[in-house]
Amino acid sequence: MLSSSRSVSMLDRALVIVLIALVFAIPTMALGLPKDHALHFDIFNVTQLGKFLCLALLALSVDLVWGYLGILSLGHGAFFALGGYAMGMYLMRQIGDRGVYGNPDLPDFMVFLNWQELPWYWTGMEYFPVAMVMVVLAPGLLAFLFGWFAFRSRVNGVYLSIITQAMTFALMLAFYRNEMGFGGNNGLTDFKDILGFSLKSDTTRVGLFVCSGLALLFGYLVCQKITRSKAGRVAQAIRDAESRTRFIGFNVESYKLWLFTFSAVLAGIAGALYVPQAGIINPREMAPLGSIEIVIWVALGGRGTLYGPIIGALIVNYAKSWFTVVFPEFWIFALGALFVISTLYLPRGVTGLLQRRFRE
Repeated sequence: MLSSSRSVSMLDRALVIVLIALVFAIPTMALGLPKDHALHFDIFNVTQLGKFLCLALLALSVDLVWGYLGILSLGHGAFFALGGYAMGMYLMRQIGDRGVYGNPDLPDFMVFLNWQELPWYWTGMEYFPVAMVMVVLAPGLLAFLFGWFAFRSRVNGVYLSIITQAMTFALMLAFYRNEMGFGGNNGLTDFKDILGFSLKSDTTRVGLFVCSGLALLFGYLVCQKITRSKAGRVAQAIRDAESRTRFIGFNVESYKLWLFTFSAVLAGIAGALYVPQAGIINPREMAPLGSIEIVIWVALGGRGTLYGPIIGALIVNYAKSWFTVVFPEFWIFALGALFVISTLYLPRGVTGLLQRRFRE
């Protein structure tokens, strides 16, 4: 009989090994093997898997605050989208005179809307380092400001969840407006290249997949380090008994604020890696249903485990990809069924089954 902690440790190591194997094996299978080889991995599938890894990083960011801090955030779709928009703005500035209107100074949608100059908040977005700073700064700053007011007002539970979703919905409505300068309903799309490399190139696609895998691996290891530290133990104490934790002298609001901000930054990085692989970013990424889907990934995988949400995100998004091709009209019902099954029969998610199997 294996102890619970030992089974968790085995699953931790297994996930790390699988991620490392994917990062090294997939590029070889995609670029190093001929297309008629049995082990050849098609570039379309490489891009698909790369997007799934980005969504797994997003699920990881939600689990950090929901599973370990007890904050059910329905606003991480906004942080994901802000990181994606920062990357999208950089990619739009790389198009130059290759757009439909051939204007090197303005993106096509701005020319169409008769904009005369770039808004001030687009300044410097043609430079990759500036864009990467905004990938981190935009979601991080929003999360910090939101958390500063919400946590110090001691908003908790379902009220906090509703406020995070209201924030996301308000942001979505704002980005739908053409005068905001983010492409309105259509968003940002028609990207050409990144760092001088064509986004249509197989090598670039594989490179983005590798970056997504490394980001997920690094994010997982950092979150693991945090949750096993003193700060992580305090966070779990806040989750289980917030008032008692405050009464014994810990600054509960500070722990909430920095963990919430860090999780938002992780979500922004996930969005930034997702956009060049998806080829588009628009306000629909902030839709309330999207944030609820993320919660389902975490619940199905098993919250409070870190590796569980990664597994849940991969399972649900693969199922979504299959259903939307074969039975597109049934996907929303399948998603609801997954949530009901995980609630009634898998209280600890898929990872609960795996842990039980390892202990047998």
